[in-house]
Amino acid sequence: MTPPVPGRDRRRPGRSAGFTVLAVTTVVMTASASAPSPMYPLYRERWGFSLTMVTVVFAVYVVGLLGALLTLGSLGDRLGRRPVLVAALLLAAVGTAVLWTANGVPSLVVARVVQGVATGTATSGLAAGLVEFSPARRPHAGTTVTAVGTNAGLAAGAAVAGLLAQFVPRPDRYAFSVLTVVLLVLAVLVLRIPETAVPRAGSLRASLRGSLRASLRPRVRVPQGARHRFLAAVPALVAGWAVTGLFLALTPSLVSGVLHVTWGAAGGLDIALLFLAGAVGGMWSVRRTTRSATLLGAAFLALGAAGLAAAVASASPVAFWCGTVPAGLGAGLTFNGHLGAIAETTTADSRSQAFSAVYVVSYLALSLPSLAAGFLMPSWGLRTTSFVSIGCVGALSLTALVHAGRRRPPTGIDTRTPLSNRTGEPPCKPSPSRTATPASADSP
Repeated sequence: MTPPVPGRDRRRPGRSAGFTVLAVTTVVMTASASAPSPMYPLYRERWGFSLTMVTVVFAVYVVGLLGALLTLGSLGDRLGRRPVLVAALLLAAVGTAVLWTANGVPSLVVARVVQGVATGTATSGLAAGLVEFSPARRPHAGTTVTAVGTNAGLAAGAAVAGLLAQFVPRPDRYAFSVLTVVLLVLAVLVLRIPETAVPRAGSLRASLRGSLRASLRPRVRVPQGARHRFLAAVPALVAGWAVTGLFLALTPSLVSGVLHVTWGAAGGLDIALLFLAGAVGGMWSVRRTTRSATLLGAAFLALGAAGLAAAVASASPVAFWCGTVPAGLGAGLTFNGHLGAIAETTTADSRSQAFSAVYVVSYLALSLPSLAAGFLMPSWGLRTTSFVSIGCVGALSLTALVHAGRRRPPTGIDTRTPLSNRTGEPPCKPSPSRTATPASADSP
């Protein structure tokens, strides 16, 4: 476990307060990301744009997020967690403020890009900080709160926004004004928590002078000790996040246009149901080994995809809910299981970098299927496009299930112990069968 860096101000809050602040920040950041989704039908009615434009608006958020992950995701390892997270929270507040005052599609696009950059800047630092603030007796708490908090935030943002869309004339003004204020308050609180990453000498000065340009080139690098875990995680990550992207981009329109549910809050509540199930799956994975969580999660993802496809084919809201729950459970199981496994094979000076690579894969899977669906809808229609997209998720889930069933860990990697029973900071030295490389080693 990496202790917080000793600071000169002894009045700073302690480890438990830092853990709480970062947990709340994770929930609020992800809530602000999902809150616009239930409002897309209202924006379409207000400004008259197409379903394809909805997926484009969703995709530009992910473009901003990925750009930040690829260039800024590991900056917390160099400059410290606090300054990077504070900057990200301030930027997120700018994004929600633009949504608060948006008056057309250009404002919506700008706001989503800004939100994406803010989320991408904060994501890996939040995950790493939570691991480093985890209680000594519960070292798995950081990765569990990351996965569960992410799902809880996405669920809360979608549910509250969906209810506001049903009962309030201008739900965007209520939701985004409150989020803007909360994000500013969190920036102040994060500024007060202990630092957990030792800033590297000269990094701040170099960044201010622009000489970090080379080190911030877009790239994905995974520390050698985490590469096996990372590659093993890819099929399940892609399956879980692909279904997540389809929900965030298309569910409100799918619920009203294909399932014929006219209640305005239904789309947001369906998204919330997916992420609540994901939170339960994340907590469930703590008591399972990585391999067991991946196998069970992939099976649930395949089952959920089958239920969702049946719902679209039969236009049944009940079948849609029945498919949503196992899909969410599967996404939570696989994501948290792999996140904990990767955390075990990294140390504080490379953890943000490894988590950045995980999130790059995750968010590519989140955006690309949804964007492809958006461009297919004008010719295929919403029902057919949704059915084919869900079928692709099912195929990915079966691939992940087969891969997890065949995979065998290399010597020195423990997959037999549940995450909740594993203790201590990952060893800084490699096992005898491995050769250590710097954190900037080439990706596989």
